[in-house]
Amino acid sequence: MSLQQEFRNAMSKLAAAVNIVTTGGDAGTVGITATAVCSVTDSPATLLVCVNRNSASNEIFKKNGRLCINVCASEQQEMSKHFAGMTGLEMSERFKLPGWHLNEHQVPVLRGALTTLEGKISDTTEVGTHTVFFLEVEAIATQDKDALMYFDRQFMELKANVKVSEAA
Repeated sequence: MSLQQEFRNAMSKLAAAVNIVTTGGDAGTVGITATAVCSVTDSPATLLVCVNRNSASNEIFKKNGRLCINVCASEQQEMSKHFAGMTGLEMSERFKLPGWHLNEHQVPVLRGALTTLEGKISDTTEVGTHTVFFLEVEAIATQDKDALMYFDRQFMELKANVKVSEAA
């Protein structure tokens, strides 16, 4: 087995939140499902998201310069599948599904998401096959709901307010 395949297998064991990353503007309106999203700093509030350079959305993200990270709630699994390209639904049709509205910058924001983080791309860097986008957050909305996670190549629900009990 190649190191690349071993790495992919290892990363499948890294539980991650499911996010739909969107942009809108002069270059177009697109979105992708991503798990490679991480906080960087709280001052200024910044996230990073990694996007494959072969993705058609990559260049549109760069040209528009604005993103919204929509952290999916458990009931948004089907929406996540659409934006992962798992259902064959065309991009323009995905944004016609219930729940989407445009913010003041014409970036799609998903109603009912666990969290939405809207902002501008402050920097990018190319690493291997991916572009790392740094998003400086300008607006945040959160809700208390169950989360949608991706673990071991499967979608899973993480219940809110459930604590792991301590060993005796």
